Amino acid sequence: MAQRVAIPDGGSKKTSRVRVAVRLRPYMGKQDEKDEGPCVRGLDSQNLEIINWRNATETVKYHFDVFHGEQTTQQEVFLSSVKPILPHILKGQNASVFAYGPTGAGKTHTMLGSSDEPGVIPRAVREVFNLVKAVDEEEGWSYSIGMSYLEIYNEKVLDLLSPSSHDLPIREDKDKNILIPGLTHTTISSFSDFDKHFVPASLNRTTASTKLNQRSSRSHAILLIKVVRTRRALPHRQQIGKLYLVDLAGSEDNRRTGNQGIRLKESGAINLSLFTLSKVVDSLNSGTAVRVPYRDSKLTRLLQDSLGGSAHSVMITNIAPEYKYYFDTFTALNFAAKSKLIVNKPFTRETVAVLPVKRVREDHETGGSGTEPQKKRQKEDKKAEQDGSSPSAHLHSLSEPSVMDRLIALEKLMMSCQDKDRLNVLKDVAQSRKEIQELKEKQKQFENKAKLLSRLAEEKSEPSFKNNMAPLQRKQATTTKATKQQAVVQPLQVSQLQPLQQLTVVKKQSVCVKKKEKQLSDQVEPPDGKENIMQKSWESQLDKSVLEQSRQKILQVLNTGCLKELKGLQQIGDKKAKLILGWREIHGDFSKVEDLIKVEGMTEKRFTTFMKANILSAMGK
Repeated sequence: MAQRVAIPDGGSKKTSRVRVAVRLRPYMGKQDEKDEGPCVRGLDSQNLEIINWRNATETVKYHFDVFHGEQTTQQEVFLSSVKPILPHILKGQNASVFAYGPTGAGKTHTMLGSSDEPGVIPRAVREVFNLVKAVDEEEGWSYSIGMSYLEIYNEKVLDLLSPSSHDLPIREDKDKNILIPGLTHTTISSFSDFDKHFVPASLNRTTASTKLNQRSSRSHAILLIKVVRTRRALPHRQQIGKLYLVDLAGSEDNRRTGNQGIRLKESGAINLSLFTLSKVVDSLNSGTAVRVPYRDSKLTRLLQDSLGGSAHSVMITNIAPEYKYYFDTFTALNFAAKSKLIVNKPFTRETVAVLPVKRVREDHETGGSGTEPQKKRQKEDKKAEQDGSSPSAHLHSLSEPSVMDRLIALEKLMMSCQDKDRLNVLKDVAQSRKEIQELKEKQKQFENKAKLLSRLAEEKSEPSFKNNMAPLQRKQATTTKATKQQAVVQPLQVSQLQPLQQLTVVKKQSVCVKKKEKQLSDQVEPPDGKENIMQKSWESQLDKSVLEQSRQKILQVLNTGCLKELKGLQQIGDKKAKLILGWREIHGDFSKVEDLIKVEGMTEKRFTTFMKANILSAMGK
């Protein structure tokens, strides 16, 4: 057994405000066509100003925790903004660093960097290993570090360490910790071990080219570093700290990015999740909101601990100086200004082993008598022997474990109580055994009654037409009168024909049952693969050369056809044609016609009907 113990720092829960750092990307390319130059500039290490779009002669000033100018290096960003929160992880607390900003503002460069200038993620992981190595071994703690890596693509949680996995669910435990069942967790022992897993996983992240960014992130990427420290001495206390490193996808204006098809769908999912993120920030800042909409998006669900939760959070807002990014920069600065007002309450979660108190309590009650271990051994021997050959087997011949526990408890009371109370205890034992015997007898009576009822029901259900004969015989006895002419003949004819009609009905039912059995047997897959032969019989009747030409024509249309030409194929509508274009844009040309099954929504059954319809229509032309 284990229990959760919240250990606040300093005796009372401390609050930690979300730290906000703003990083200005260097000016890229020539000046704008209007020769307006940059729209934002830094004033000092904490202040910056942006041109007021309502009045170009005025500026709007912002104050943040840190401002990183165009000449700031990756090392300076890490030392001033990220490194101060990393020691909290080794104390069993959570920390979070996430990059926010419009597309093309340099978020991925800030988080990942390059081989020459590594970003926040590699520097933070290296620093965690350095902190663990620097801990004095005399303190009596052992450390274990693990990692998980995921992305949120089109509101689907995908495991980047296991690309074959599907959409993973998000759960919450009783302590309100966010969990993802099925997410791969890999233990790492050094930074080189981390790099061996992280670099291939980063290549699995979804990226694409737009008009504003040649390598635009199409998903939100979240790296989780989990540090578990365990006390070597008893009772083996355990503290777990988590570090979330988040690279958010940038908000996009589809009028400028030129997104179409799948890119447009991806952009809609990104903007919706970022809009939900802004609603969460507004709800936390209002102070009067009844509900914070964490569950409206999977991004905010995972960032629930970072915003208004129990983590030390740092948000790095990336902005661009070009005037064409003006409204994106202006919106990002307003969001950053609201985010720095959020207050978190970090604390340590510790797992403590609970000692088995129940056995100690029983030992105190029995007074430490030497007969108690012998009784426990006898109980174990009785469970091991199935034939019940022990001398006291007649006392415990019942199979119910609750009855056995009850008798053993009563015997313990007999041994521990005084002489005056033994008579009362013996009476209780005798009464309990009588009750058990009465219950057994009642159970046998109920079983006999149930067997009789089942037999009667079977006897009644055997002849289906005998029950209908009784009312006909009664009508014959009541309707025999001498005053009526030919009144007796008609019921006699009915009584003769009625059994025949009923017998014919029974025969018809049996025929229907046979037909249904035939249909069910036809639906079962033949053992020798006859179903596949029947499905492909229409292909065997065609000339192989004609069939191959038709397949090549269909493959050519799938690889080179536009939206209109794809819709010209049989069984292909507007939605399916767009999905084919999107698949072709991501994975390239179809190597064979059977690759069409990989497109979303195209099953094997639909593929066979698609091929049959298109080949036969081509031959009809």
